[in-house]
Amino acid sequence: MAIRDKGSVRALALVGPTSAGKTALLEALLEAATGQAVRPGEVGDSSPEARARGHSVELNLAGFDFMGDRYVVVDCPGSLEFCAEIDPALPAVDLAIVVAEPDPAKAVLLQPTLRELERLGVPHALFVNKMDQARGSLQDLLDALAPVSSAPLVARQIPTWNGDRVSGYIDLALERCYVYQPKKPSQLVDIPSDLQQQEADARFHMLEQMADFDDALMEQLLSDVTPTRDLVFADLVQEMNDGLIVPVFFGSALNGFGVRRLLKALRHETPPAEKAADRLGITTGAYVLKTAYAGQSGKLAYARAFGAKLSDGADLVLADGARSRAGGLSQVQGSALRKVAEAQIGDIVAIGKVEQAAAGQILSTTGRPQAVKAAARPRRPLFAVALMAKSRNDDVRLSSALNKLIEEDTGLSLTHDAEQRQVLLAGQGEGHVRLALERLKRRFGVDIDTVQPRTPYRETLARGTQQRSRHKKQSGGHGQFADVTIEVKPLPRGSGFVFQSRIVGGAVPKQWVPAVEMGVRDGLAKGPKGFPVTDLEVTLVDGQTHSVDSSEMAFRTVGRLAIEEAMAATGTILLEPIEKLTVYSPSPSASHVTSALTARRGQILGLAPREDWRGWERIEAYLPQSERQDLIAELRGLTQGLGAFEADFDHMSELHGRLAEEAAQGARA
Repeated sequence: MAIRDKGSVRALALVGPTSAGKTALLEALLEAATGQAVRPGEVGDSSPEARARGHSVELNLAGFDFMGDRYVVVDCPGSLEFCAEIDPALPAVDLAIVVAEPDPAKAVLLQPTLRELERLGVPHALFVNKMDQARGSLQDLLDALAPVSSAPLVARQIPTWNGDRVSGYIDLALERCYVYQPKKPSQLVDIPSDLQQQEADARFHMLEQMADFDDALMEQLLSDVTPTRDLVFADLVQEMNDGLIVPVFFGSALNGFGVRRLLKALRHETPPAEKAADRLGITTGAYVLKTAYAGQSGKLAYARAFGAKLSDGADLVLADGARSRAGGLSQVQGSALRKVAEAQIGDIVAIGKVEQAAAGQILSTTGRPQAVKAAARPRRPLFAVALMAKSRNDDVRLSSALNKLIEEDTGLSLTHDAEQRQVLLAGQGEGHVRLALERLKRRFGVDIDTVQPRTPYRETLARGTQQRSRHKKQSGGHGQFADVTIEVKPLPRGSGFVFQSRIVGGAVPKQWVPAVEMGVRDGLAKGPKGFPVTDLEVTLVDGQTHSVDSSEMAFRTVGRLAIEEAMAATGTILLEPIEKLTVYSPSPSASHVTSALTARRGQILGLAPREDWRGWERIEAYLPQSERQDLIAELRGLTQGLGAFEADFDHMSELHGRLAEEAAQGARA
């Protein structure tokens, strides 16, 4: 059993769905390693927002020593709304521990996490928490979990029972039996005689699963040769590190059951930091997991050191070639920071005064930039609000505060919609955006009013017509005179605006034709219903001039009058933007999702299995943009919080009746 080189710190991530008990497991690991009780909120979920919600909304970091080795743990939020913060952190850890509940009905909740770990190539193990509350068999749970993992789940333990409660476990690799003792190491006992055959069968099944990736072990099993314990452990380590299997442990974080056994497995089986360095493409330097603004400390970059120790004051080169200096290093223990002179290889520290650092970047100490092999995929916004400061005095502070929040949280985005004159804050769901607004108020003292983003409706002509218009104004001295005749006709959807001139004989001098076009464009900026007008062709066919009073301004004015009078004569049709949605849903929820889309005036285009996701569906649909605002909340309510979608503008479609009138009333208001 290989133990890592001394002096290198192991980095672990705790991942899994909300309520699985990740933060409780972090606290239990600290207690088991240090022998000291950890107060709730001491190392995890210490922010007011996390306490108010009762679950993690951001990364929590904490370290501990165990049997002479150093570990740092990244406790990750479980809700999909807050997972953008995890994206740059996961590739940098050595091993992820996926925390699950012992309820087969909740097995599907692990699938997004497992698929992301598989995509990144991060080795991972499964810890089934709350086993003291389990009522079914472990096999039922493993059978439910098997479809959500691409790699086989290999049970390292089987439970022992006292009546209807789990009382301990048999370690299949060690062939030893342990009885749980609350907050103490488990007691070693003999394997009960009535469980010896079950243990033998379970161990043989574990070996069979491992032998699928080891011909030598397969040959031993076929020859009835008992493999040595060292060979079994070597295979378990190698196959987990290569992502071929997912070992399964279980216990209860709240009671400390199985936590020390997990610690010992981590000590022997966690890959070295070099594996993560290769995955990231970093040689020597620090990889930034996240950034945050920490009051008087300013901006901090939470980064993991690779290749060599990282010293306070080290020269750093960012990915774009910019240079900086590490302005202070701090070890992180929850919300507490402790100054250190250097970071060991593999340790995660907060680096001060690296203002240009961003999550997912490499801070190189080689003197030249280093680029990450595979950058995190940006998450597309799913929910947005339009916002404004309640006090005009806060406008400047609002802009600065928003920029800082978006630096910290890559799942947020800020856009300025010039057409609608709105500033839009978008995120991964309503809860995610609400969290950002709470932070704006608490940390930056900026109070915000929010409204729903306006829908970019358009108008188009109901029919074609010819319109003659005259602009004549006399007020002493030179007056204004222009007379034009235009033909207008609607065009197919997506054609935009086309202007052309058929003037002959100089009825409108050439130098003033562009002024007529500019005037028409002025008139199209706001149609009778209050929205920009599109998909029409305007042709200038005739006109008159005055030798003294005609001018560019006069012809621009008459161009606007002509199109406005033409639209008043023909009437306009309201157009609404239609988006093409790709919705991802677990198969049992797919029918409910399609019904929800239909109820929102959606048009279902197709439904097919989601590629490489067993038990999931990919639904394509057209949906009016106005119906998408709170779709993500309903979608997640229908899919146990797992649903997601991607939306792209596709086309404009006519809108009639009550909905069209309501939209026009809103524009007039």
